[in-house]
Amino acid sequence: MLTIKQILDDKAAVIRGLEKKHFKGAAEAVEAVLAADNRRREAQQKVDELKAQVNQISKSIGGLMKEGRREEAEQAKARVAEIKVQSAQLEEQMKQATDERTQLLLQIPNLPYDEVPEGTGAEDNVVVKKGGKLIDLPENPLPHWELAKKYNLIDFDLGVKISGAGFPVYTGWGARLQRALINFFLDEARKAGYTEIMPPTVVNAASGYGTGQLPDKEGQMYHCEVDDLYLIPTAEVPVTNIYRDVILNEAELPIKNCAYTQCFRREAGSYGKDVRGLNRLHEFSKIELVRIDTPEHSAESHQEMLDHVEGLLQKLELPYRILRLCGGDMSFTAAICYDFEVYSEAQQRWLEVSSVSNFDTYQANRLQCRYRGADKKIQLCHTLNGSALALPRIVAALLEDFQTPEGIRIPKALQPYMGTDLIK
Repeated sequence: MLTIKQILDDKAAVIRGLEKKHFKGAAEAVEAVLAADNRRREAQQKVDELKAQVNQISKSIGGLMKEGRREEAEQAKARVAEIKVQSAQLEEQMKQATDERTQLLLQIPNLPYDEVPEGTGAEDNVVVKKGGKLIDLPENPLPHWELAKKYNLIDFDLGVKISGAGFPVYTGWGARLQRALINFFLDEARKAGYTEIMPPTVVNAASGYGTGQLPDKEGQMYHCEVDDLYLIPTAEVPVTNIYRDVILNEAELPIKNCAYTQCFRREAGSYGKDVRGLNRLHEFSKIELVRIDTPEHSAESHQEMLDHVEGLLQKLELPYRILRLCGGDMSFTAAICYDFEVYSEAQQRWLEVSSVSNFDTYQANRLQCRYRGADKKIQLCHTLNGSALALPRIVAALLEDFQTPEGIRIPKALQPYMGTDLIK
């Protein structure tokens, strides 16, 4: 979340940033935070004044007793007791104001960086790079859901029977392709210096608040109500929370973790042709990269992550483009975000396969993830993460773009993992 210092230092800049993200009621939200903070400060000031009075009176009691002025001493003791009652009431007010300030800050999104473009939605995102070559397909190419049926790779109907729509069953070569991609992505992350983590796929509420998935305004998380646990929407949540309430040493940074997990999203409100097949699922596999870094180095870390994801798409021989998201299309927690999309020739559309974000200190403040510099000063870290990569739309693009009359061609990078160069 934002720090109160950010708001106090430049309230106008904070409001402008929130408006760039199209956060409704930005000025009112900021003023509400400041009002709660003022109540906290006023209560704190009164508490400090009363403590000073208690100290002064307490020092006088011993002298009064020595001088035999017992009645005055007893009156002083009574006054100290009264002041302590007042102090306790003020401390409760201070706690309530602090809690209110925190709850208000949790409802306010991160501020976008200056280079984030203005805009309200996906149509305003800026394409910063394209790569790969569009693939010439046979006449009347099939979409991946038909290819999956033709080659017995994915059974969508069986998934509906077992769980419901959005929970496909991978079979045979389809299951093997999933495993091949997972191992390929993890191996590439290891070569790039990432330490693999195998985290839980359910988290507690504190973890959800730490990375910003809670409060869940859009109801996209699956909630196990009896145990008050949440199915993770991405490995970002458990892996970043490893560093909750931790003070790192600067020499340890940057920390580079990767994790393969199943991910779960309700995708409430999704419907229509854009959610067919693997385009939008409730459960899917993903490899996530997470970095913890210093403010001075986080931009470099972000670029390294972008280069890593681009390298994966190049090795998979897929046509891709990179977009810098506009303020209105960025996530609640991101300060800057780039999306990677691959082109589906069969569907004639771009499919998002990765988002790579820098969160600045926003998540770190929620997590209290800090580091101690060489000067012994303790300050907030920067957190970053990105998909490298999400499997469903990668699989969709591979099936559609590499279909041939003989079968599905396997890119060279995956052939050692698949044990074949063609699914037929």
